[in-house]
Amino acid sequence: MQRRRVRTAVLALGLATLALEAADAQSYPAKPVRLIVPFAAGGPIDVMGRLVAQRLSSTLGQQVVVDNRPGASGAIGTRAAASAEPDGYTLLIGSVTTLVTGPLLSRNAGYDPLKDFVPVARLASTPFALVVAPWLPAKTLGEFIAYARGNPGKLNFGTPAGTLAHLTGELFRARTGIDIVVIPYKGAATAVTDILGGQVDMTFEPTSVLVTHIQDAKVRPLAVTGATRNPQLPEVPTMIESGLAGFSSYSWTGILVPAGTSGEIVDRLNAAINQGLKSPEMNSNLKRLGAEADVGSPRDFAEFIADETRKWGAIIKSSGVKLD
Repeated sequence: MQRRRVRTAVLALGLATLALEAADAQSYPAKPVRLIVPFAAGGPIDVMGRLVAQRLSSTLGQQVVVDNRPGASGAIGTRAAASAEPDGYTLLIGSVTTLVTGPLLSRNAGYDPLKDFVPVARLASTPFALVVAPWLPAKTLGEFIAYARGNPGKLNFGTPAGTLAHLTGELFRARTGIDIVVIPYKGAATAVTDILGGQVDMTFEPTSVLVTHIQDAKVRPLAVTGATRNPQLPEVPTMIESGLAGFSSYSWTGILVPAGTSGEIVDRLNAAINQGLKSPEMNSNLKRLGAEADVGSPRDFAEFIADETRKWGAIIKSSGVKLD
């Protein structure tokens, strides 16, 4: 009899807790929501965050305030989000840098992206373009690979060290077996400047960064890394079309919340974000950023992060890329 009473009490407590969580989710949000952007104002991820914050403010009926926390390649802001209360009032805009490559390359990230966060929704993805200096004789990806194989160690690849652009180049080298010297840079701007000036032979950067230089014929595009052709560069084939089956690489973003946030709040946020991503206004804004919306469930996003972690973890291991 005593055990039955204890089980009944535990069951009642559990049901009461679920009822309270459901009530909280129905009234959520009851106050302004903070969106941590772990990068400085004005950059592409900040712009993306502000677009989402503006849309969510309208959809949720509460102001979503952007909180820029730059530093340590996004780790400072991401750590702040990981330690926040899991009540739905702190969101994080994460990226492939903060959720995958950064923690894989650094022993001092200070957070575990797979354990410290609950994925809510992917936002958008931007493919990379492989461009080469105009003086090179290669006009196609196949010609470039053949030229590089015929001139081992004579070509160079300029890229910001440890970035996804760098790892995309390492994936390219592994898939093709070409011998190209990697020149590490501190930032993308300098690498792009040097390829325009003739000091660098090839690079990978997001299409949105390179499109103007391509249109001005200052660099020659050979392929894009998306699964389909990029609307900004419709004449440029994909890596897959050019003979590298399954080759893809995207710079992407998504919204997460601290681990422990209720599933009801996660679902509410996911629905609101997806609603915004489907709007013509948001799609127009994303197009100007060279990005495409990624609509899906929290589970879709979680599986995607796990897949990206396995993919780029293997490349980091095989290439020996290190930051610290």
